[in-house]
Amino acid sequence: MSTGFQLHKALLMRSGLRLHRYLKYTKASVLLLLLYVAGRAQTSQSDTVKSLSEVTVRAFGQHEVQSTASVAHIMPAARTNQLSLVNDLNAVPGVRMEERSPGSYRINVRGSSLRSPFGVRNVKVYWNNLPLTDPGGGTYFNQLAYNNFSSIELFKGPVASMYGAGTGGLLLINNEIRPINHFSLEYIRGSYNLQSLLAAADLTTGKVATKFTYAHNESDGFRQQSALRRDNLSWRSDWKMNDKQQLTAALLFTDMYYQTPGALTLKEFESDPKAARPAAGMFPSSVDAKAAIFQKNLLAGITYGHQLTAHLKSTTSLYGAYTDLKNSAVRNFETRIEPHFGGRTVFDFDKTLNDRFHLDWSVGAELQQGDFSIAVRGNRGGAPDTLQTDDRANTLLYSFFAQATISQSSKWYYTAGLGYNKSRLQFRRLNAVPEVQQPFSFSNETAPRFSVMRKIANDFSLLASVAKGFSPPTVADLLPSTGVINTSLRAESGWNYELTAKKYVLKNQLFVEATGFYFDLKDALVQLRDEAGADYFVNAGRNLQKGLELTASYTWQPRVQKWLTYGLVKGGYALSDFKYKTYESASGDFSGNRLPGIPKHALSLVLDLIFDRGFYANSSYYGASSIFLNDANAVSAKPYHVWTAKLGYDLRLERIRLNFYLGADNLLNENYSLGNDINAFGGRFYNAAPRRNYFAGAVIQYQKAKK
Repeated sequence: MSTGFQLHKALLMRSGLRLHRYLKYTKASVLLLLLYVAGRAQTSQSDTVKSLSEVTVRAFGQHEVQSTASVAHIMPAARTNQLSLVNDLNAVPGVRMEERSPGSYRINVRGSSLRSPFGVRNVKVYWNNLPLTDPGGGTYFNQLAYNNFSSIELFKGPVASMYGAGTGGLLLINNEIRPINHFSLEYIRGSYNLQSLLAAADLTTGKVATKFTYAHNESDGFRQQSALRRDNLSWRSDWKMNDKQQLTAALLFTDMYYQTPGALTLKEFESDPKAARPAAGMFPSSVDAKAAIFQKNLLAGITYGHQLTAHLKSTTSLYGAYTDLKNSAVRNFETRIEPHFGGRTVFDFDKTLNDRFHLDWSVGAELQQGDFSIAVRGNRGGAPDTLQTDDRANTLLYSFFAQATISQSSKWYYTAGLGYNKSRLQFRRLNAVPEVQQPFSFSNETAPRFSVMRKIANDFSLLASVAKGFSPPTVADLLPSTGVINTSLRAESGWNYELTAKKYVLKNQLFVEATGFYFDLKDALVQLRDEAGADYFVNAGRNLQKGLELTASYTWQPRVQKWLTYGLVKGGYALSDFKYKTYESASGDFSGNRLPGIPKHALSLVLDLIFDRGFYANSSYYGASSIFLNDANAVSAKPYHVWTAKLGYDLRLERIRLNFYLGADNLLNENYSLGNDINAFGGRFYNAAPRRNYFAGAVIQYQKAKK
């Protein structure tokens, strides 16, 4: 007990010192921004400008009508039990969200999860203009609750020309404030002792608009050792200082605990998919190791927008974040303390040059700094034991970017962008004698992006683009769970070529989009696993990723007198022909093999119906072809089909709205693995998803009458 108390005390003191230093940096950054805001607030501007509240910011700094990037807009529709975004993201062709266990998520955008044994890597994520992706290259996507956002903009492919290093993609998550006072409370019960409480309040007073959300989720989980508890709180406040200036403050806090049951062999998966990983050799079972994650995340930041002139606008964000994570695994007990901070500033210029030409121009920079503490100890029944490694990872990321779009007669749109990205990282192994220091530096001097869009008519357009992607190894890649610092890893990079056609027909009720792409990726990072399940990484020689993505949606709104007042049917299909062009390793020559972890064919369908008198129905389907589970393509997971459905009644009174619903997930009762362990040792590939399960919920909303 004495040793454990001293260890706990030392961890607290170390965490406190790092948090104090981190807060000191954050306070200085916030003070500088506030001084800048104060100075700008004193400046008199005589130009006639558009109110900032009327400006809609989109991915790549462009309005939707002239976007020269293929962006998917996701409006979460709550078709399931709202525990995760799996169904919403999987409805987007080329995107695959996986859930290895409740609370353990992975996002695959066109093969980006090839290097992600767990968590989200190589996909940049921002929440209310603040980065959720830390300077170590990882994203704790599980810190988000379902009511933390109102919409998501998702860009597939390299984003290095505007959002720093990355080859996987980009998610811009927005949590907009309703323009009228609004309160809501929702309670959900479901199978496996699922309970969720979601609360939100939107308040507007004078020039200040504020949004609060709270979410509590808990579940025993489908599998043994897969329980989850998550408490989430978010706050956003917009202060419209005047017609030219706006200040936004945002905070996101999550305290969660979730158990990790571990992967199963095929025999174990088929005989008892509910089981947790059993003991094997010298390694205990997940139950005996009390395998679980204890995680706390805090993100806070401010964004200042200023319409400097009629044509020039600046947007500057500063943030600070702190993660405290403990991972009790079958092989060890890991503790991570990860404070980081940074900022992003962008200047946007928008002007009509003459009767034929219009210019949109953006230039900016982004910086992130982190100082991580990573300690690994033995695991004695779920408690930390003897110290194995004690590392510090100091990481710095910065990028400069510029982009210009010239439109000609609102028919031709030419875009050119260029980004410079730099990554510096230094590991210090404190428990080694003498102390070991290992520096890393990765840079990509040119990350260009070019595109041409032709609007042939108001309802038809063609978009061609070419972009270079660059993605350095993350902290978790260089220091994987084996505990061995990998000095041989190189950054991956490649060129992506893309062609998109969009068409509206039937009086704009039917929308069709088709995208073909060819991504030539060199030095792709690939994960491998040892007998304990620990991951490590190598560079593959070259990947060729060819794909086709199709989307179609039809919306109809009959007259209100009809029995059906609204309907939406939407379908998506992805063909992912992803292969290793050249890849030789100690395990063999895998050149020509398919990339593991990605189905070659994936199909999604969504149906939303609103009937007269308040009844409604939602349904979704996702199907995936077989998935190879290792580089040798010797093992594959079977195809599967998942169908969900929800029926509800929406009663609207003068100011109060009541909503009751019933639903079911996995109606076909499929036994499938949602989140396979790729290249697993001993055949432990499978993480069983829940079988058929049910949920029910009730919502009460109050809205102040409009003036």
